[in-house]
Amino acid sequence: MKCLPKSTRLMHQICTFFKEQHLKDVIVVSIGFLLLFTAYGGLQNLQSSLNVEEGLGVLSLSIIYGTLLLSSMFLPPIIIKTIGCKWAIVAAMCCYITYTVGNFYPSRYTLIPTAFILGLGGGPLWTSKSTYLTVIGNKYAEKAGKLGKDIVNQYFGIFFLIFQLSGVFGNLISSLIFGHNSTKVEILNSSAYAHCGAGDCPGAFTSNNSTESHHPAKILVYTLLAVYTGCGILAVALTAIFLGGQTTEDKNQSFCTTFLATFYHLRDKRQCLLIPLTMFVGLEVAFISSEYTKSYITCVLGIQFVGYVMICFGMSTSLCSLFFGKISQYTGRIALLTLAAAINIACIVALLLWKPLPNQFALFFVFSSLWGIADAIWQTQVNALYGVLFSEHKEAAFANYRLWNSLGFLIAFAYSNFLCVYVKLYVVLSMLIAGIGLYGIVECLECTKKPSTAFEAENKENTNLPEDEQTKL
Repeated sequence: MKCLPKSTRLMHQICTFFKEQHLKDVIVVSIGFLLLFTAYGGLQNLQSSLNVEEGLGVLSLSIIYGTLLLSSMFLPPIIIKTIGCKWAIVAAMCCYITYTVGNFYPSRYTLIPTAFILGLGGGPLWTSKSTYLTVIGNKYAEKAGKLGKDIVNQYFGIFFLIFQLSGVFGNLISSLIFGHNSTKVEILNSSAYAHCGAGDCPGAFTSNNSTESHHPAKILVYTLLAVYTGCGILAVALTAIFLGGQTTEDKNQSFCTTFLATFYHLRDKRQCLLIPLTMFVGLEVAFISSEYTKSYITCVLGIQFVGYVMICFGMSTSLCSLFFGKISQYTGRIALLTLAAAINIACIVALLLWKPLPNQFALFFVFSSLWGIADAIWQTQVNALYGVLFSEHKEAAFANYRLWNSLGFLIAFAYSNFLCVYVKLYVVLSMLIAGIGLYGIVECLECTKKPSTAFEAENKENTNLPEDEQTKL
């Protein structure tokens, strides 16, 4: 191998990589989500600024996450058991495309029904994805004689590295298209931006820099939606054709048990203790994608800068997802989650004190980048935490994750049109403190397990290894 030219060795390594079915499946599902959320993520970031009449944009997002909450309660275990993870992902992706199409003619009669359809698909989509990655990660770990939790962490790191690039591409597309808008940002005196930032409250209005004055031309909106629709269709085709079929365990459960699996899982006190932290993950993403884009970026710079600023969020989240997914096996998840909490607390305090102005251009990017670093930790580590703690009930566990995560989104979007931004920041901060505190109790419960129980679990895991690996052990 060393005698081969460098280019030949590289091609050989690439071919070897893709011969591994489990790695190919991780890449395929990641790229599928990348394409799908290039469309949905970019559109979500614009809803609070694009469809401002009667708060229709934020209302549609509230319906999405309210319906997603309900779908996470009941649908994932049934759908996964019936059609498997692969086809559950494909079907759910189709639901997302309908919302993009509905935005071509935004009204209560188009956005509300399509938001409802998207919400129904959201629960099965995310639960299927998490279950799929956990199953193939554990199967590969068993085959290779490695720890399941390390492989699952790495797979979630790879997934979020690729998936979070959707924030880059989705926002880059919107920025390039809306960059043709004729509206320019006027540098006015500081009093013109007094209501922007933490002081932005419902009803605040200044004619010089109102959201409406930054609204792009219709032809640009239609162009953007056409590109987003194409991304969604391509995601469905890619996943349906190239993703390997993956079934899950527990195929002999009764319909009633499957239907109520999400609620049965709440009998686990560790799951109950993780609810506030899981809700916080929804709250923090909702804040950066809705409140920060509307009350800080659009209010001061204009809607054409939303994409550029959010690209920094997407890039930092994407790159850090792979990094933190990899180093978690050396640092442990406690250190990483503590770091994420510290970053978020610092950002929240700074956003409460900051009075944004157009001449502070760099700060808009700094805050989105720091928030992205913290989000990378939350996304990779909390998902992996669910996969490790509840490995025997993956579908129910990830359905609960999506349920409580969606509740966080729902709460954030539900109060968006009624509370001032500084109040919303205090809500996010309070949920973070409660969530990280109760998570600490979960870690204490894990540490105080009887040694014999841990030893039995390790022996049970070892019996699943190949015979030659058992002999080594």
